[in-house]
Amino acid sequence: MARNEKPIAENRKARHDYFIDEVIEAGMVLTGTEVKSLRAGRVNLRDSFARFDKGELFLFNCHIAPYEYGNRYNHDPYRSRKLLVHRKQLRELAARVQQEGMTLIPVRMYFDKHGRAKLALGVARGKKNYDKRQSIAQRDANRRIERALKQRV
Repeated sequence: MARNEKPIAENRKARHDYFIDEVIEAGMVLTGTEVKSLRAGRVNLRDSFARFDKGELFLFNCHIAPYEYGNRYNHDPYRSRKLLVHRKQLRELAARVQQEGMTLIPVRMYFDKHGRAKLALGVARGKKNYDKRQSIAQRDANRRIERALKQRV
């Protein structure tokens, strides 16, 4: 994460459930009350995903809580949101997702140095149960090694 970025939310479950090959940055089309909710940190990325619809990229199932002080024009918390990426990136992502059986998973959401909400999208491949157990075992082994090194010094 760069110095000028203000984190909003992180999808920690993404690295547990998927092998993330590449991470790209995407902008989002949001309403005013959604931005105010993001600034309050009221967003959940856990079960969200990105998909192509009519040649455009959309974020589905991302919960941005209604703005507490909003009026009757408050937003729908689960509405699909258009993601903004360069046309060349869009074509590359579409080809990659279609051919290799990959999926697009939001990894984290943040405000950039200009105050714009950005989404880090991971090009991911799903993990099987044995892969998850293997990564948990690897993490535990690394913790034991770190603990032993710390006690030794």
